[in-house]
Amino acid sequence: MRERNFLLQDPRCDYAWLTSIEAQMAEQAIAIAAARNEAATVLAKHFAGHAETSPFPWGILQVLGETEALVLAKPAVQAEAEYAMILKEQRAIDRAQSRTLKGPHRTDFSVLHGPKSQSAELCSTGEQKALLIGLILAQARAVKELVGAAPVLLLDEVAAHLDVHRRRGLFEALTALGVQAWMTGTDANLFSEAGKASVIYNVEHGTILEVKT
Repeated sequence: MRERNFLLQDPRCDYAWLTSIEAQMAEQAIAIAAARNEAATVLAKHFAGHAETSPFPWGILQVLGETEALVLAKPAVQAEAEYAMILKEQRAIDRAQSRTLKGPHRTDFSVLHGPKSQSAELCSTGEQKALLIGLILAQARAVKELVGAAPVLLLDEVAAHLDVHRRRGLFEALTALGVQAWMTGTDANLFSEAGKASVIYNVEHGTILEVKT
């Protein structure tokens, strides 16, 4: 894409080379879009599949992009040809803007708060955090199902601003998943209900010490 943008700014642009680059871009763009659609489908299943047992709200995922929509509507070869044509038709506009205005790099990812039927961007900060944690847990379940091994999770300040019910639910969900989860926090009380499966470390002045419970 950078090479295409560079060529478009060249007054002596080699259009044969430009067409070749756009063909490569189209092939890769459709592969990216197809992979995104597939990943979103798998993730959505795990995001909504634990609605009754999870303390975190379930959500609806949407991949909002012209390229992804094109992949869903047409066979891959036809989608590649159509996107290559879009790039060709966009040359004058992209030259004026000094960037490529259409493609998978312009795709957005949308999450809808399932119980409220409301876009995540319109939810409160607490609701957004709960949705995000639910999405992370869904991704961990999806990874475990696909590769047969639980991932390592790094969760910074994840317990902050969660009520007791949701903190307990988070710890239980992580235990059930069988993941190794590293969670940070500045308040030790936030991890008081982490259970016997947890180990707590205190970091002070560059020294790490295990906290005996």
